[in-house]
Amino acid sequence: MKKLLLIVTILASLNTTAAVNQKAQRSVLTQKLERQFKYNMKTADMDKLKKQVLKLKGKSVAALINVMKSDKYPDKNRWMATFLLGRIMGKKSAPFISKFTMHPNWVMRMAALKSLLALGQTEYTDIYKKSLKDNSLIVRYQALENVKKLNLTGLAPNIWAMLYDKRNYHINEKLKSSKRAHIVKEIINTIGDLKFEKAQGPLLSMIQKPKYSDIHSEISDTLEKITGRRAPTTSLKEKKRFWSKFAQAKVVIR
Repeated sequence: MKKLLLIVTILASLNTTAAVNQKAQRSVLTQKLERQFKYNMKTADMDKLKKQVLKLKGKSVAALINVMKSDKYPDKNRWMATFLLGRIMGKKSAPFISKFTMHPNWVMRMAALKSLLALGQTEYTDIYKKSLKDNSLIVRYQALENVKKLNLTGLAPNIWAMLYDKRNYHINEKLKSSKRAHIVKEIINTIGDLKFEKAQGPLLSMIQKPKYSDIHSEISDTLEKITGRRAPTTSLKEKKRFWSKFAQAKVVIR
């Protein structure tokens, strides 16, 4: 009996020692990876580190999370850590990564949105909706891309609302004027991709107004997507005439 107890005790001790050693090894590996992420690396070095992390798979997760959470690391390395975590953990990483869409650093907010897009996450509509109003123009661009590529038609009204967000325009205080930023064209294009039918009436009106001349081409393309009709390809003038007749026909039919 005593011998049996002694054997059990020894085995338990060995198991405990093995577990401690394994934990220590993971800690050493984590620390080693974290040190590598601290440097501003050239492309070749970043590619090398990526391959190393992907080869380690789950063993690198602790280091990646620590890099993402700390501002001690260069932004581009934190960006890379975010994507690598998504690649290694797949959709299981989405809940954690989604938290970074509210991070103070716009780079991390954008990295989180891009990762969610790469993971095909369609269920984070509330996050995408909020990101469409982000203080950073670049983050708003990315949120727009997420909605477009994930075909989130339910957010079409929120995309349309972006046309009225002053932050999407270049404001000239001296001249008391504003100029549409390039994102406005993307907003119009996305409205078409999402086939937001409620925008048809306003767009038919906008394409006839000179003040929207810089986006008439995008408006025509979007109207084609929404209505299923094809405008002439000869000139913008012909396109405007086509949509004018289309609008008049709709009024007569009603």
